[in-house]
Amino acid sequence: MTEAEYETGMRVRREVLGDDHVDHAVEETTSFTAPFQDLITRYAWADVWSRPGLDRRTRSCIAIALLAASGHGDELAMHIRAAVRNGLTVGEIREVLLQTAIYAGVPAANSAFEIARRALEAANISDAEPSADQPPPDQPTGSPT
Repeated sequence: MTEAEYETGMRVRREVLGDDHVDHAVEETTSFTAPFQDLITRYAWADVWSRPGLDRRTRSCIAIALLAASGHGDELAMHIRAAVRNGLTVGEIREVLLQTAIYAGVPAANSAFEIARRALEAANISDAEPSADQPPPDQPTGSPT
């Protein structure tokens, strides 16, 4: 990859994860971890996250589901915060985790819900949304006729 591609990766990485996270990762880079930092910047962020075809909201949904399913809690917390930066609401994150419960298992989703709760709380992000007994706006109310 070229230096321009690396810079694209770093720009996207900062847009998705935030400057504080990326600055911390860069500060913590050692000669041992530098090749890995280079790899994820170039391939994860410049190549995959920059591809056309899926928007960042969708990529965040996929990342949350896969990280929850595979039990990668630290990465999940990071991507919960990134999902909010990418425009997902707390309710949408909840729906991704509920979907994950069905396809990856309740224990994985149970852990993911706790990780997400802590990540959102630490980021001071409220889950104040309509109550669960109110159907979402796109759902019909009452009985079908």
